[in-house]
Amino acid sequence: MAKQYRACLVGCGRMGATIDDEMAGRPERFLWIPYSHAAAAVACDRTELVAVSDVIAEKAETIRQRYNAPRCYTDYREMIAQEQPDIVCIATRPGSRAEITIFAAENGVKGIYGEKPLCCSMEEADAMVEAVEKHGVKFNYGTQRRFMPFYRKMRELIDAGELGDVQCIIAQYGASSALWGLTHAADMLMYLAGDPEIDFVQGTIVCNDEDWDGNRLNTDPAITGGYVRFANGVHGYNTAGTGPEFEVCGTKGKMRTLNNGMTCQFRKAPSSSRILEEFPFPEVPRESGTEMGIKDVAEALDTGRETQGPIQLARRSQEMLMGMIESHRLGGLRVSLPMTNRSLYVGRPDW
Repeated sequence: MAKQYRACLVGCGRMGATIDDEMAGRPERFLWIPYSHAAAAVACDRTELVAVSDVIAEKAETIRQRYNAPRCYTDYREMIAQEQPDIVCIATRPGSRAEITIFAAENGVKGIYGEKPLCCSMEEADAMVEAVEKHGVKFNYGTQRRFMPFYRKMRELIDAGELGDVQCIIAQYGASSALWGLTHAADMLMYLAGDPEIDFVQGTIVCNDEDWDGNRLNTDPAITGGYVRFANGVHGYNTAGTGPEFEVCGTKGKMRTLNNGMTCQFRKAPSSSRILEEFPFPEVPRESGTEMGIKDVAEALDTGRETQGPIQLARRSQEMLMGMIESHRLGGLRVSLPMTNRSLYVGRPDW
């Protein structure tokens, strides 16, 4: 029997513990549930949820009871010191995630599943990467699609050359909040492009002059248009069109997810024509991205291999979005990555 790892949860709010309730009556629920960190850690056969923490004692106790965790805490530091978990799931508000990740890495935690967004500045992201790398922590990021067999099959077909040379990736994710929502779009743009380095980005956001306080933006702005130039030559676009849907365009065909991943349209061109013909998309199991992300951390701990969504890629997708915000601040100029302005801080006051 495979080893079962001790897991703890920091943050007993929506993504930490209760979002499953929102999904219960939706037609697409089979794509996501178990959705929250707690539900996924309980469902995963590689983890045992031994404790939860939240700064609100009543909330921590409610979630402890809901998921039959033995203990709850109001201080995550005390929980980590007492429980000595193998894996920590971090689902707090974004403002504290860098601090918690660094503390966990420095205090014996060997696996982290971190909710998105990663943090609020690239300085914080750099410090997180440094701590995770220094202590050999296995990290996965809460952009669940990356761990789902459906999207992994898309990547497999792309890598096998089924679409020819990839020209662009288009995210129809809407004019959503940059860090709270578009982290999913940024990660999929990267993932479907092959996870390359990024040369530069440009973007347009929605904010007011009074939202700026020096080098801090006191809101999580909508991005109405974003462009990414990947180092491998692929173009990435985030549009204001709603979805979420993602399209991959290549020299020999296209794939487009429909209705938030319910199905995938797969079209290829016969050798003698530019008219694309429909092909069946392969059947794949439907498994929770949250559960698969946590399970992947456990399997990485088993073998020492890298995870499927390591912190270096999480930092890159975060920087894509921060660069688009910086581009708008500079009047629409290209922003080369790595960004120079690493102290740019984005986050609502209640973060």
